[in-house]
Amino acid sequence: MPKTKKVVALIEDDAMIADMYKAKFSKAGFDIQNALDGATGLELIKRVKPDIILLDIIMPKLDGFQVLRQLRAEPEFKKIPVVMLTNLGQEEDVKKGQELGATDYFIKTNFTPSAIVDKVKSILK
Repeated sequence: MPKTKKVVALIEDDAMIADMYKAKFSKAGFDIQNALDGATGLELIKRVKPDIILLDIIMPKLDGFQVLRQLRAEPEFKKIPVVMLTNLGQEEDVKKGQELGATDYFIKTNFTPSAIVDKVKSILK
């Protein structure tokens, strides 16, 4: 059976922020799955094989950079777009994300959840 909805994996340790994004993406017609730490996030990604991953950086167990590094090391997950969605806006963090293979890098405070939904739609086009 073909997937009808695009699947978004949201790896975000702040439950309130995660719920806000879940509501926005669900309303926009996405199937959004989320995990509250990096290790659970990796398991989720391996299980659901999402169309795109939204990844926070500062999280328990594994941080976003560690998750991204592990994903990019596995051929099966190399092609999945990964968007860093974080409050870390330092140039070296952005650069590190790009070097590790992030598709894009958004600072949460600079974008509304609706804007993030729009960005994800354009990446998935």
